[in-house]
Amino acid sequence: MTEQYHSGFIAIIGRPNVGKSTFMNRVIGEKIAIMSDKPQTTRNKIQGVLTTDDAQYVFIDTPGVHKPKHRLGDFMVQSAVNTLNEVDVIMFMVNADEGYGKGDEYIIERLKQVQNPVVLVINKIDEVHPDELLPMIDTYRQKLDFDDIVPISALEGNNTDELLTVLGRHLPEGPQYYPEDHLTDHPERFIISEFIREKVLHHTHEEIPHSIAVVIDSIKERDDQDMIDVQATIVVERNSQKGIIIGKQGAMLKQIGSEARSDIESLLGTGIYLELWVKVQKDWRNRQFHLRDFGYREDEY
Repeated sequence: MTEQYHSGFIAIIGRPNVGKSTFMNRVIGEKIAIMSDKPQTTRNKIQGVLTTDDAQYVFIDTPGVHKPKHRLGDFMVQSAVNTLNEVDVIMFMVNADEGYGKGDEYIIERLKQVQNPVVLVINKIDEVHPDELLPMIDTYRQKLDFDDIVPISALEGNNTDELLTVLGRHLPEGPQYYPEDHLTDHPERFIISEFIREKVLHHTHEEIPHSIAVVIDSIKERDDQDMIDVQATIVVERNSQKGIIIGKQGAMLKQIGSEARSDIESLLGTGIYLELWVKVQKDWRNRQFHLRDFGYREDEY
């Protein structure tokens, strides 16, 4: 380790679906945040840790900032915005393919109230012509005096090393917060539930992806073999949604379970026996009791 070691917390904030989780998984080198082409995929603040020879970056992947339509949405937006006051550096990520929008305006108004360095990250540059970047940078520069502006492609890995160098310059000097092999502060139970939710997002459409929660009922290690039993419940809001997720003769639920099991086995490095159930809990996204019960706690922000 070098004499001057830098470490700190970096919030990744932006509109839904700008690639925050893709970026974090890319730089961490492991899948710890779920990814989907559905907006508002991330619901909780997910922490990922990258340790190098001269710095430790603690990334906080926040829910996409959007106009809330229910209490769960309120939780997500409040969780993201409150992170701004808890970190050393703010990484404001935007989508090069979409350009400046009302959601960015909402975020920028809040960024004007923070004292910490703000780095504008223009993601998905692989989806636009290079000539489009300079006018876009000028547009954002007129809205806020950013400390740095870095265009990247999180999916392709373009310029992500340069972004890490820039972020490292803004981190304060200090010791490591976590051991070198530490990748996330979230317990295995949370990540397993997220992997299951990701598969539901992938296989369903319209309202269903936003109407589900996943609750881990139990995780038990078998005494006689290298195998872990996981029991989980997928919670939906309507009977019709339950039918869709189970599918004809249980085919959809089997597919979700098979794909989730593969990800969980990669994470834990052991065999997994996964049992899934589906339960209806009407209007759970608007009921504080259920939000708390399913892991969306107001005291977390």
